[in-house]
Amino acid sequence: MGVIKVSQTFRTKVTPNRMFKALILDSHNLAPQLMFSSIKNVEFLQGTGGPGTIKQINFTEASPLNYVKHRIDELDEEKLMCKYTFIEVDGLMAKLERITHEVKFEAYGFGGCRCMITSEYYTKDNMEIKEEDIEQGKDRAVGMYEVVEAYLLAHPHAYN
Repeated sequence: MGVIKVSQTFRTKVTPNRMFKALILDSHNLAPQLMFSSIKNVEFLQGTGGPGTIKQINFTEASPLNYVKHRIDELDEEKLMCKYTFIEVDGLMAKLERITHEVKFEAYGFGGCRCMITSEYYTKDNMEIKEEDIEQGKDRAVGMYEVVEAYLLAHPHAYN
């Protein structure tokens, strides 16, 4: 099994606490509302949001994927950190065993935050993952963060 590690950082003018609440704790409600053209809904398959919870994100016909299943591995509301694993990704699981993500939010500047995402792609039998597939995943993550940031900036009392 091979492992490809990718890190990225996103800076925003929204506080770390609000970003964490919106992107991590309430993403199952907010993501389909804000990204309705690509996310149909989010289903809880197991658990209620804490560690061990398994969620399935169902995408619309406009998305290249049908669904993604992920498991919450760690959730620390004090440290504003979450670790989760994509255990099933429509169309990619022939090459991948799993994809893990660690997301941390920390204060940055005056009232803003830095969102740090570390992803690890675990390939099956040293299969190769195309750089463009990793870049598309990174672009989708940043795109989602930007949509949530815009929503939170436009609604300053949301997720306080």
